[in-house]
Amino acid sequence: MNREYHRWYSPRLHRDMELLVFGHAGSKVLMFPTRDGRFWEYEQLGVVASLTDKIEAGHLQLYCIEGLANESFYDGHRHPAARIRRHAALEDYILHEVLPLMAQKNPHGCTIVQGCSLGAFQAASLVFRHPHLFRKLVAFSGRYDLTMQVECFGDLFQGYYDEEIYFHTPLHFLPNLNSDWRLDRLREIDIVLTIGDADPFLDNNIYLTRLLAERGVRHQLHRWNGRAHRGSAWRKMAALYI
Repeated sequence: MNREYHRWYSPRLHRDMELLVFGHAGSKVLMFPTRDGRFWEYEQLGVVASLTDKIEAGHLQLYCIEGLANESFYDGHRHPAARIRRHAALEDYILHEVLPLMAQKNPHGCTIVQGCSLGAFQAASLVFRHPHLFRKLVAFSGRYDLTMQVECFGDLFQGYYDEEIYFHTPLHFLPNLNSDWRLDRLREIDIVLTIGDADPFLDNNIYLTRLLAERGVRHQLHRWNGRAHRGSAWRKMAALYI
């Protein structure tokens, strides 16, 4: 299997950024790690190995990136306004640095975005905001509203709220989305969500599917038995849905 390591200084993030590429051809998959994960997380968890056949056959090419959660949503030393701005800067890095690299390396017309846990939120926020750039969203075990509190998962903005949070939070901006152009683009995307039926974010996922259904956006929600918020489940999900 082709494996490449890339590192460069990002002028948008003012730091070096790293990523791994697996495969040589096929649909390009942009992969967001979990909260504590790094760009090598999916290799360590065995998610990459679960896709070996598709990668070696030239059906998929994976781009595993940094999520910078500890510099954005989980950086307690930053004001909440600075946290969401740091996430917005990561989005700019992806749009203007990572996606061009992907296009340069691989001309395939299909780009998939995937993420687990917090990475699912980041993947969904990116795709719902820029649907014309992507063909598929695959989100595992996600929470799509970081202002809500569920079990031990609290409001990551500590009661602070502004337009940046609104426009990056799918469950906040989707109810008011009236743009025919954006809705038409969303209706062209294959959206796959998974969640365990005992996971704390089950209701959150159900609400997201209701919002999508009300807007005629096709999607799938797959419920797994018990708690599926773990690497062993994500390996199986990846093999099935990516």
